[in-house]
Amino acid sequence: MHLTSVKIEEYLQSLPSSIMSGEEVQLLDDSIRDIFRFAELGKDDVFYHLGCGSGSSLGIALDEFGARKAVGIDKDELKIAEAKNLLGAKAELRCQDVLDSDLSDATMVLFWFSDDTITEKMFAKFLKLRPGCRIVTIFDPLPGVLPQRVSFPYLLHVVPFLPARNLKEQLIKIFETECIDFTTAWEFAERYTRAVGSPDAGNDRFLTILQTMMIWINARNLGLSCTEEISAPVQAYIEILQNFFNIEVRHLIK
Repeated sequence: MHLTSVKIEEYLQSLPSSIMSGEEVQLLDDSIRDIFRFAELGKDDVFYHLGCGSGSSLGIALDEFGARKAVGIDKDELKIAEAKNLLGAKAELRCQDVLDSDLSDATMVLFWFSDDTITEKMFAKFLKLRPGCRIVTIFDPLPGVLPQRVSFPYLLHVVPFLPARNLKEQLIKIFETECIDFTTAWEFAERYTRAVGSPDAGNDRFLTILQTMMIWINARNLGLSCTEEISAPVQAYIEILQNFFNIEVRHLIK
Protein backbone atom coordinates (compact mmCIF):
# COMPACT_ATOMS: atom_id res chain seq x y z
CA MET A 1 0.00 0.00 0.00
CA HIS A 2 1.40 3.42 -0.93
CA LEU A 3 1.18 6.12 1.73
CA THR A 4 1.12 9.74 0.65
CA SER A 5 3.87 11.83 2.25
CA VAL A 6 2.93 14.94 4.16
CA LYS A 7 5.00 18.08 4.47
CA ILE A 8 6.43 18.55 7.93
CA GLU A 9 4.27 21.65 8.50
CA GLU A 10 1.18 19.55 7.84
CA TYR A 11 2.41 16.84 10.20
CA LEU A 12 2.98 19.35 13.01
CA GLN A 13 -0.45 20.88 12.43
CA SER A 14 -1.98 17.41 12.81
CA LEU A 15 -0.70 17.12 16.38
CA PRO A 16 -3.05 18.07 19.24
CA SER A 17 -3.02 21.82 19.87
CA SER A 18 -2.16 21.20 23.54
CA ILE A 19 1.04 19.42 22.47
CA MET A 20 1.99 22.16 20.02
CA SER A 21 1.37 24.94 22.55
CA GLY A 22 3.45 23.21 25.22
CA GLU A 23 0.51 22.71 27.58
CA GLU A 24 0.75 18.92 27.66
CA VAL A 25 4.50 18.57 28.14
CA GLN A 26 5.80 17.91 31.65
CA LEU A 27 9.48 18.66 32.17
CA LEU A 28 11.57 16.13 34.06
CA ASP A 29 12.50 17.15 37.62
CA ASP A 30 16.21 16.96 36.78
CA SER A 31 15.63 19.32 33.85
CA ILE A 32 13.88 21.74 36.21
CA ARG A 33 16.89 21.62 38.53
CA ASP A 34 19.21 22.30 35.58
CA ILE A 35 17.08 25.32 34.64
CA PHE A 36 17.17 26.71 38.18
CA ARG A 37 20.94 26.30 38.42
CA PHE A 38 21.33 27.94 35.01
CA ALA A 39 19.09 30.89 35.99
CA GLU A 40 20.68 31.08 39.46
CA LEU A 41 17.35 30.89 41.27
CA GLY A 42 17.76 31.90 44.91
CA LYS A 43 16.21 33.08 48.15
CA ASP A 44 15.22 36.52 46.89
CA ASP A 45 13.39 35.24 43.81
CA VAL A 46 9.70 35.15 42.99
CA PHE A 47 9.40 32.29 40.53
CA TYR A 48 6.57 31.88 38.03
CA HIS A 49 5.97 28.73 35.99
CA LEU A 50 3.57 29.43 33.12
CA GLY A 51 1.86 26.15 32.29
CA CYS A 52 2.95 24.57 35.58
CA GLY A 53 1.27 21.19 35.12
CA SER A 54 1.53 19.06 38.26
CA GLY A 55 3.49 21.79 40.04
CA SER A 56 6.65 19.82 40.81
CA SER A 57 8.77 22.75 39.64
CA LEU A 58 7.25 24.93 42.35
CA GLY A 59 8.14 22.48 45.09
CA ILE A 60 11.71 22.22 43.81
CA ALA A 61 12.00 26.03 43.63
CA LEU A 62 10.86 26.41 47.24
CA ASP A 63 12.37 23.35 48.93
CA GLU A 64 15.67 22.93 47.08
CA PHE A 65 16.53 26.44 45.88
CA GLY A 66 14.94 28.49 48.65
CA ALA A 67 12.87 30.77 46.42
CA ARG A 68 10.95 33.39 48.37
CA LYS A 69 7.72 32.65 46.48
CA ALA A 70 6.58 30.26 43.75
CA VAL A 71 3.54 30.76 41.54
CA GLY A 72 2.12 28.20 39.13
CA ILE A 73 -0.37 29.10 36.42
CA ASP A 74 -2.28 26.58 34.33
CA LYS A 75 -5.74 26.70 32.79
CA ASP A 76 -6.33 22.98 33.32
CA GLU A 77 -8.41 22.53 36.48
CA LEU A 78 -7.28 18.93 36.94
CA LYS A 79 -3.62 19.90 36.82
CA ILE A 80 -4.14 22.69 39.34
CA ALA A 81 -5.98 20.25 41.61
CA GLU A 82 -3.07 17.80 41.27
CA ALA A 83 -0.60 20.57 42.09
CA LYS A 84 -2.60 21.58 45.18
CA ASN A 85 -2.55 17.99 46.40
CA LEU A 86 1.22 17.89 45.93
CA LEU A 87 2.09 21.28 47.36
CA GLY A 88 -0.65 22.21 49.80
CA ALA A 89 -0.56 25.90 50.64
CA LYS A 90 3.16 26.51 50.27
CA ALA A 91 2.88 27.65 46.62
CA GLU A 92 0.42 29.98 44.95
CA LEU A 93 -1.61 28.23 42.26
CA ARG A 94 -3.85 29.95 39.75
CA CYS A 95 -6.25 28.23 37.40
CA GLN A 96 -6.26 30.71 34.53
CA ASP A 97 -5.04 31.37 31.03
CA VAL A 98 -1.44 32.62 31.06
CA LEU A 99 -2.56 35.47 28.80
CA ASP A 100 -4.65 36.80 31.69
CA SER A 101 -1.95 36.39 34.31
CA ASP A 102 -0.47 39.13 36.48
CA LEU A 103 3.31 38.64 36.62
CA SER A 104 4.18 42.01 38.09
CA ASP A 105 6.18 40.67 41.06
CA ALA A 106 8.10 38.02 39.09
CA THR A 107 11.90 37.92 39.18
CA MET A 108 12.15 34.66 37.21
CA VAL A 109 9.69 33.16 34.73
CA LEU A 110 9.78 29.74 33.07
CA PHE A 111 8.00 30.00 29.73
CA TRP A 112 7.85 27.09 27.33
CA PHE A 113 5.12 27.53 24.75
CA SER A 114 5.56 26.90 21.03
CA ASP A 115 2.34 28.57 19.92
CA ASP A 116 3.42 31.76 18.11
CA THR A 117 0.23 33.62 19.01
CA ILE A 118 0.70 32.93 22.73
CA THR A 119 4.39 33.82 22.53
CA GLU A 120 3.74 37.16 20.81
CA LYS A 121 1.08 38.16 23.34
CA MET A 122 3.18 37.06 26.31
CA PHE A 123 6.19 38.93 24.95
CA ALA A 124 4.20 42.17 25.28
CA LYS A 125 3.64 41.31 28.97
CA PHE A 126 7.30 40.41 29.50
CA LEU A 127 8.40 43.81 28.20
CA LYS A 128 6.62 45.41 31.17
CA LEU A 129 8.28 43.30 33.85
CA ARG A 130 10.73 44.81 36.32
CA PRO A 131 14.34 45.33 35.18
CA GLY A 132 16.46 42.29 35.90
CA CYS A 133 13.61 39.79 35.65
CA ARG A 134 14.83 36.59 33.95
CA ILE A 135 12.73 34.75 31.39
CA VAL A 136 13.87 31.21 30.63
CA THR A 137 12.68 29.63 27.39
CA ILE A 138 13.49 26.22 25.93
CA PHE A 139 14.94 25.86 22.41
CA ASP A 140 13.27 28.99 20.99
CA PRO A 141 14.30 32.54 21.93
CA LEU A 142 11.77 35.26 22.57
CA PRO A 143 10.82 36.99 19.30
CA GLY A 144 13.40 39.46 18.06
CA VAL A 145 15.54 39.07 21.19
CA LEU A 146 19.08 37.86 21.89
CA PRO A 147 19.32 35.69 25.00
CA GLN A 148 21.84 36.98 27.52
CA ARG A 149 23.04 33.47 28.32
CA VAL A 150 22.67 30.06 26.72
CA SER A 151 23.00 26.54 28.07
CA PHE A 152 21.23 24.84 25.20
CA PRO A 153 18.35 24.12 25.09
CA TYR A 154 17.83 26.65 27.89
CA LEU A 155 17.90 30.33 26.94
CA LEU A 156 18.01 33.16 29.49
CA HIS A 157 16.55 36.58 28.60
CA VAL A 158 16.81 39.50 31.01
CA VAL A 159 14.57 42.59 31.12
CA PRO A 160 15.27 44.98 29.39
CA PHE A 161 15.85 42.66 26.47
CA LEU A 162 18.69 42.78 23.96
CA PRO A 163 17.25 43.26 20.45
CA ALA A 164 18.47 40.98 17.67
CA ARG A 165 19.16 42.46 14.25
CA ASN A 166 17.79 39.38 12.54
CA LEU A 167 17.15 35.64 12.86
CA LYS A 168 20.69 34.83 11.76
CA GLU A 169 22.13 36.77 14.69
CA GLN A 170 19.79 34.88 17.04
CA LEU A 171 20.96 31.50 15.73
CA ILE A 172 24.63 32.43 16.04
CA LYS A 173 24.04 33.48 19.66
CA ILE A 174 22.10 30.31 20.48
CA PHE A 175 24.39 27.78 18.77
CA GLU A 176 27.61 29.76 19.37
CA THR A 177 28.94 29.05 15.91
CA GLU A 178 28.62 30.33 12.35
CA CYS A 179 29.08 26.84 10.87
CA ILE A 180 26.38 24.27 11.61
CA ASP A 181 26.93 20.88 10.00
CA PHE A 182 24.93 17.68 10.50
CA THR A 183 27.00 16.59 13.53
CA THR A 184 26.51 19.93 15.26
CA ALA A 185 22.79 19.90 14.53
CA TRP A 186 22.47 16.37 15.90
CA GLU A 187 24.42 17.28 19.08
CA PHE A 188 22.10 20.19 19.83
CA ALA A 189 19.00 18.17 18.97
CA GLU A 190 20.12 15.46 21.43
CA ARG A 191 20.56 18.07 24.16
CA TYR A 192 16.97 19.14 23.57
CA THR A 193 15.69 15.56 23.59
CA ARG A 194 17.51 14.77 26.84
CA ALA A 195 16.04 17.87 28.47
CA VAL A 196 12.44 17.10 27.51
CA GLY A 197 12.85 13.33 27.28
CA SER A 198 10.01 10.88 27.67
CA PRO A 199 9.95 7.27 28.91
CA ASP A 200 9.58 6.18 25.27
CA ALA A 201 13.05 5.90 23.71
CA GLY A 202 11.52 5.48 20.26
CA ASN A 203 9.78 8.82 20.51
CA ASP A 204 13.01 10.43 21.70
CA ARG A 205 14.87 9.12 18.65
CA PHE A 206 12.18 10.43 16.32
CA LEU A 207 12.22 13.82 18.06
CA THR A 208 16.00 13.99 17.71
CA ILE A 209 15.78 13.30 13.98
CA LEU A 210 13.12 15.96 13.46
CA GLN A 211 14.97 18.57 15.51
CA THR A 212 18.27 17.80 13.78
CA MET A 213 16.75 18.35 10.37
CA MET A 214 15.01 21.57 11.38
CA ILE A 215 18.19 22.98 12.98
CA TRP A 216 20.26 22.14 9.90
CA ILE A 217 17.67 23.43 7.41
CA ASN A 218 17.26 26.73 9.28
CA ALA A 219 21.03 27.12 9.44
CA ARG A 220 21.43 26.43 5.73
CA ASN A 221 18.67 28.84 4.76
CA LEU A 222 20.34 31.56 6.84
CA GLY A 223 23.80 30.93 5.38
CA LEU A 224 25.15 29.15 8.46
CA SER A 225 25.67 25.64 7.07
CA CYS A 226 29.29 24.60 6.61
CA THR A 227 29.00 23.61 2.95
CA GLU A 228 26.82 24.43 -0.02
CA GLU A 229 26.08 20.82 -0.88
CA ILE A 230 23.72 18.61 1.08
CA SER A 231 25.91 16.17 3.00
CA ALA A 232 25.42 12.41 2.90
CA PRO A 233 24.03 12.20 6.50
CA VAL A 234 21.52 14.97 5.83
CA GLN A 235 20.47 13.29 2.61
CA ALA A 236 20.10 9.97 4.44
CA TYR A 237 17.80 11.41 7.10
CA ILE A 238 15.73 13.28 4.53
CA GLU A 239 15.10 9.88 2.95
CA ILE A 240 14.45 8.20 6.33
CA LEU A 241 11.78 10.76 7.18
CA GLN A 242 10.30 10.37 3.70
CA ASN A 243 10.39 6.57 3.45
CA PHE A 244 9.71 5.45 7.02
CA PHE A 245 7.64 8.29 8.49
CA ASN A 246 6.09 9.73 5.30
CA ILE A 247 7.26 13.21 6.27
CA GLU A 248 8.72 15.44 3.57
CA VAL A 249 11.21 18.19 4.51
CA ARG A 250 13.17 18.74 1.28
CA HIS A 251 10.86 21.56 0.15
CA LEU A 252 12.07 23.66 3.12
CA ILE A 253 15.64 23.76 1.81
CA LYS A 254 16.22 26.97 -0.11
